[in-house]
Amino acid sequence: MAIPKNSTPRRLSTSSASFAEEFSALLSVQEDNHENVLADVRTILKNVKDNGDAALLEYSNQFDGVSAETFAELEISKQQMASAVESIDPIVLEALSQSIERVRSYHQKQKEAYGNQVDWSYEDEFGNQLGQLVRGMERVGIYAPGGKAAYPSSIIMTAVPARVAEVGELILTVPTPGGEINPSLLATAHLCGVDRLFTIGGAQAIGALAYGTETVPRVDKIVGPGNIYVATAKSIVFGDVGIDMIAGPSEIAIVADSSVDPEWLTMDMFAQAEHDELAQSVLISADSVLLDKVAALIEERMSVMARGDIINKAMTDRGALILVRSNEEALTLINQMAPEHLELCLENPDELLSGVRNAGAVFVGKHTAEVVGDYSAGPSHVLPTSGTARFASPLGVYDFQVRSSLVRCSREGAIQLNRAASIIARTEGLEAHALSAELRVQG
Repeated sequence: MAIPKNSTPRRLSTSSASFAEEFSALLSVQEDNHENVLADVRTILKNVKDNGDAALLEYSNQFDGVSAETFAELEISKQQMASAVESIDPIVLEALSQSIERVRSYHQKQKEAYGNQVDWSYEDEFGNQLGQLVRGMERVGIYAPGGKAAYPSSIIMTAVPARVAEVGELILTVPTPGGEINPSLLATAHLCGVDRLFTIGGAQAIGALAYGTETVPRVDKIVGPGNIYVATAKSIVFGDVGIDMIAGPSEIAIVADSSVDPEWLTMDMFAQAEHDELAQSVLISADSVLLDKVAALIEERMSVMARGDIINKAMTDRGALILVRSNEEALTLINQMAPEHLELCLENPDELLSGVRNAGAVFVGKHTAEVVGDYSAGPSHVLPTSGTARFASPLGVYDFQVRSSLVRCSREGAIQLNRAASIIARTEGLEAHALSAELRVQG
């Protein structure tokens, strides 16, 4: 693999007069040209909506290179998923099982802290009952990438929180180029309690989940990552179904000091960069010597990395080593970035933690690598990207629940509440509203 020399991230300093402009340019994300694929995606979605299974069969044969004669060949049975558990490496099975258990445990505690997913109510001074009904969604669709690589972790981080939320049915779709499917992925689907699995991908899979076909049931919400066609399709069907988010490139910001091994930091940056060429890895430090050491290690280690070409592109185009004058200044940059992943690799990380406002997930202390969040820590790794952590949150139990307000009026309470309702309704000029309230007061 030929890696260009001097393939290091850009160097920035907050002391520079041009820093604000340079930092703004760093945060800008190359826009995926959705307009180029929008027409194609709309055509695919309409075809799936109009022609159901036949369209899915056509697209699977065309795009995934399978040779299925009937749509039934594109569904994986529960028995096939269960059998896959016996076929995978026991060491892999143990790791998957540990990850699933930790993710389940975390989200169980999240459910308890969030409101225990139970109905709640209270009675006011007039005897009215007010509260909330909390229910798991009836049916959720999960899209798991299956093109260039298989990602069992994507299934764990979406299916397990859904199961903890007591979703009624889980439908999984996975593209299978060439008709091949990874046994570890099948085993993971079984271990996570997936009900049905279809080997379909792309915009057509999103259309099937959103609209339903003769075989694929319509879902209430679609979650999971995918390529530009999947992302565009999710944006179009939103409103017909719920979606988790439109995910952008993966990103990490690291605040570090001299207490951390620079090789650890280098690999943490590489771990994000190897996702794809648009991924972003940013290291922020008040220690210029540390930044120099990491820069040297980046050049030294790049050539031996299996995905070095991808890492190099990502690091060169969107990576950065930023020199700040203090950790407080670093905190300001972090809250401006609102990164998907934030590592506080500091001797005293808690000094900054309380000031973190915008971050998808925070990894506290030098021993806490972001990679454990990807696979084994417990929280879902489905996180807001591209600065959306300013207003969005990690995928969790709450994303798979629907909540209904509960109102039950007593006789006295009805009189009290309807009097106020009538007055406000007449102020707004809504006569029928007022009469509806007044009749109950009179009665």
